[in-house]
Amino acid sequence: MTSLPRRAVAEALGTFGLIFFGCGAVVVSTLPGASYGLLGVALVHAVVLSVMITATMAISGGHLNPAVTIGLLSVKRIDAKTAGVYVLAQLVGAALGALTLRLVFPSGVVRVGTLGTPVLANAMTMMDGILLEAVLTFFLVSAVFGTAVSSDAPKVGGFGIGLVLLFDILIGGTMTGSAANPARAFGPALVSGTWYAQPVWWIGPILGGIAAAWLWDKVLLKKG
Repeated sequence: MTSLPRRAVAEALGTFGLIFFGCGAVVVSTLPGASYGLLGVALVHAVVLSVMITATMAISGGHLNPAVTIGLLSVKRIDAKTAGVYVLAQLVGAALGALTLRLVFPSGVVRVGTLGTPVLANAMTMMDGILLEAVLTFFLVSAVFGTAVSSDAPKVGGFGIGLVLLFDILIGGTMTGSAANPARAFGPALVSGTWYAQPVWWIGPILGGIAAAWLWDKVLLKKG
């Protein structure tokens, strides 16, 4: 098995890519001439997550998301020490991705877009946001179990997981930002100082991830 430090670097790198390109798409979408809108943002997130999971899968398992790691921990598919290192690496990668985005884009651009930090719509309460993020993450983690954890999973690399972000963002993007990943909210929030409603993107994804992990581990993948 790959050493834990190497796995941690892979998790940090993969999460860095998700944040830099995903948040970058959100930032650029605010500029004149950027006409790709929500669909373009969703596509960028889906493709970069698919590629980075595929790239890191053989090294670390390609979690790139504390909700995925905690979900796997909850059903003992990963040990506590590894889970802790993974989550720390994911948060560091997310912060570095957001910091790099701030450094390479003009200050006026990143200030307007708050570095792509998820935003809770005015019509949404905190509880609404938590529930929506839980549902969105439930399907993301379901894809992890159905296409990566299962021994009978189709060999599609990370694309069966990453593509979940396409429909997640199209449905939830305007409501909660559809982070479905605490690191996706933490990185840009840390660098931009935009902390409003941050618990939405921690509580919801973690609850959704655990619920999906238990359903798949105890029922759907259970041998008769």
